[in-house]
Amino acid sequence: MKNNIKKFRNELKISQKDLAQSLSVSRQTINAIETGKFDPSLTLTIKITRFFNKSLEEIFIMREE
Repeated sequence: MKNNIKKFRNELKISQKDLAQSLSVSRQTINAIETGKFDPSLTLTIKITRFFNKSLEEIFIMREE
């Protein structure tokens, strides 16, 4: 799934490590989500939307299949 996490993270000027610590996950998890190699769980998705104070649709882009 495509997403805008890197964009929003850069706007806040925070590193993958900082975001990972805020969400209680590893930096590798953030990298895998940003690059589309891993789709976050529902719980993590909610944490991400709350962290950025953005809607689900602003952060995640569903691919039409």
